[in-house]
Amino acid sequence: MGELQGKVAVVTGGSRGIGRAIALALGRAGAQVAVTCTQQRSAAEAVVEELRQGERVGRVYQFDVADADATAQAFDEIVKDFGRLDILVCNAGVRRDQLLVRMKPEDWDAVLQTNLSGTFHCARAAARTMLRQRWGRIIAISSVAGLMGNAGQVNYAASKAGLFGFVKSLAREVAPRGITVNAVAPGLIETDMTAALTEAQHQALLQQIPSGELGKPDDVAACVVFLASDGARYVTGEVMNVSGGLTM
Repeated sequence: MGELQGKVAVVTGGSRGIGRAIALALGRAGAQVAVTCTQQRSAAEAVVEELRQGERVGRVYQFDVADADATAQAFDEIVKDFGRLDILVCNAGVRRDQLLVRMKPEDWDAVLQTNLSGTFHCARAAARTMLRQRWGRIIAISSVAGLMGNAGQVNYAASKAGLFGFVKSLAREVAPRGITVNAVAPGLIETDMTAALTEAQHQALLQQIPSGELGKPDDVAACVVFLASDGARYVTGEVMNVSGGLTM
């Protein structure tokens, strides 16, 4: 029996990378998992199949978190299908990197709408059920870019920094109902993006990290599982850095 046995979790953007690792880790901890995606349905189905091979329950829901109406409808379907909703992990995100003077307004809007407004849409939809249950965990996947900034990422960094204020404010609103709200800020994690780096670029990044190594998606997932558990019942409104010391 896992520590999250009987709980229902939603992981947005759960088809690959960090989202995939989170979905699988929550499943291993006993949760039933709704994996959401915008386009990569086949990849999301593969995650659900992996959950089922481990004798866990998983389903795929395809919608765009930037669309408020589609998000509300999807969460209604999730609650209807599973009967409850206990854990929300807002992981869905996009990047459209460019220097400020070259950044198009539509690139700014797209990133803010998905990364920040998408979290608002999902949390708003999930909170209704959690408030009735008087128990819930809302976890936003932010980034150290929101703390440190990064050249060429004013839109991405702004969206991720916005999540810090969001979780702290929402945490104050829902704490009396047994709901915690936290953010996880990953640093440099081994993903498709870092796999494409040259050896020189890889070494330059490592020099910035006190631990001397890139993180893995499972490192982020482990932090999420903790925040979703009863062991983190007294942790709310916090930002947990998973960065190997990068933000010290």
